[in-house]
Amino acid sequence: MGQPVAWFEVTSHDAERAHKFYAELFGWQVSADPAMGGYGIVDTGAGEGAIGGGIGPSSGPADPVGVRIYVRVDDLDACLDRAEALGGRRLVAPTELPGDAGTFAVFADPDGIPVGLWA
Repeated sequence: MGQPVAWFEVTSHDAERAHKFYAELFGWQVSADPAMGGYGIVDTGAGEGAIGGGIGPSSGPADPVGVRIYVRVDDLDACLDRAEALGGRRLVAPTELPGDAGTFAVFADPDGIPVGLWA
């Protein structure tokens, strides 16, 4: 069985503008938390089983603006090792999320496209 896409993320040079844009475009509710640096949790209103997401500021070269998916995996290090063996490279080492929300990491595929992992 494959690993599910569990989260999406939009990163922007202007997170507040992105919050408003996507909320107005798609009717999403975006709840920004100043304690999280302006990161907004997105409720798409699509109901149970929908993929959750967030919209926030880009934090630099390892976090370019754009859209990223996060794939749910059991073992971040094992998946990062496998990605490297297949020609990818690590961008962000496993990092704990606040509030017991899990741990994430990011790798770049062979084309340089960032992909998130979440455990």
